[in-house]
Amino acid sequence: MSDVTAVAELRAVVMRPDLERLGRYDEERVRQRLRDGFDPAHTWIIEVDGTFAGSVALRPARDAHWLEHFYLTPRLQGSGIGSGVLRELLDRCDHDGVPVRLNVLRGSPARRLYERHGFVLETEDPVDVFMLRPPAPSGAFTDGQASGCS
Repeated sequence: MSDVTAVAELRAVVMRPDLERLGRYDEERVRQRLRDGFDPAHTWIIEVDGTFAGSVALRPARDAHWLEHFYLTPRLQGSGIGSGVLRELLDRCDHDGVPVRLNVLRGSPARRLYERHGFVLETEDPVDVFMLRPPAPSGAFTDGQASGCS
């Protein structure tokens, strides 16, 4: 199974409850939207014990990087793996002074994870919540091994 196929399948599983709650779940569209926006150059596959466990993308844009396609298999959610992955990516962006943006579905429990990591509300609409995390103050970055935000 290719990375894009595995990530599209995981996306469908992870997003289904929130999309159904919002009346927006479509079996094909949930997968196709991932395939349409998948860029392997900016995507990391998360493995746990050598097994596919999720994905995350950090896409550079003009004024920030966009955190996208951050999915973790349901059995591993709440285990600290997602927080660890997010912390590593944000440390890299802090080191480079790059803000990070994302959007999350309204009512998604993932919003609490992002808020714990310093994301704040920018705007919202009936479906999406757009959040921003400015880079941490200079000197907050202590891991000299991470380099480059993208």
